[in-house]
Order: sequence, then structure tokens, then C-alpha cells
Amino acid sequence: MKKFTPFLIVAVIVALIVAIFLSLASSKHMVVIKEGNLKQLPLPMKLHMYQDSDCGMVIDELSYASQVISKEGKTWFFHDHGDFVHWIEDKPFRDSAKIWVMSRDTHTWIDGRKAFYSLNENTPMGFGFGAYKSMGKGRVSFEAMRLKMLRGETLKNPLIRKKILGK
Repeated sequence: MKKFTPFLIVAVIVALIVAIFLSLASSKHMVVIKEGNLKQLPLPMKLHMYQDSDCGMVIDELSYASQVISKEGKTWFFHDHGDFVHWIEDKPFRDSAKIWVMSRDTHTWIDGRKAFYSLNENTPMGFGFGAYKSMGKGRVSFEAMRLKMLRGETLKNPLIRKKILGK
């Protein structure tokens, strides 16, 4: 029996490696970027099939989803508006990219640069920015939201959280 122990161990290791490769081959391919969107329109998204281009998490709800599209037609996907702000900041197409955000009040894709943003929502990454088509109490412009994100003035910051939510 002791003679066969090394062979048995090797056989188990080989079986595990084969099982891992087979499971990877059969797993779903996540979409991180799509090319060819030259019209720069928002693309339909299936839940659990798209991956956030900044943090890598799977997009499992569209309430706070965003899409950034370059003039070359490349589309990137995000599940929290703070993610696209962080991600796009060092890109050469930052100012020319088309940004689409899911609107909380119309439940449609709207121009992210024309949207108004709340600061106090429970978003997937905890930044707190919800997009709206119309201005409302406590909502800020795209540029104000962008600056708050870049300065760390989000609900992830305990001081800001306490100031906004009282918690």
C-alpha cells in the first residue's frame, strides 16, 4: 500500500488540475469592454454578464450603472458612478468620452455630463452618487460630483458620511 501512495497523490493532483481547467472552460465569459459602438449610444446590459472596468466586480443591478464610450467606439461598463469618475481621470479621452448613466428618476440611460447627482444613496461601492435627469434638493452637477469623488468627499469617508447622513 505504501508503494502506491505517491502514485495515488499524483493521480489526485492531476484530477484536480483537469477539473479546474474544465470548470474554467465552461464558465461564462464576462464582458469588460465592447468595441464598435461608433454611435456612442448606451448598450443594453444583461445582469451578471458585465464586469466593472474599474473594480472588476460583476454588475448585478443597473440602478447605479454607467457606460463610458470613446470616440473610437470602445465601451466600458461600471456599476457605481464613482467608479467611472475614478477610472476615466487619467485617460486621454476623459473630456471627449460620452458618458451614460442610469437615471434613478426616469429609469433610462441619460447623458452623464448633464445629469444631477444625489450624494446620499446606498450605491454598490458606497460612494453615494445617484444620477437624476432633473435637479432636486441636495443634488449637484456632474462637475461638482466629479470633484467630490476625486477629493474623497463620498460616503466612504466617515467624516462626509456623518455630515450627510448624521451617522
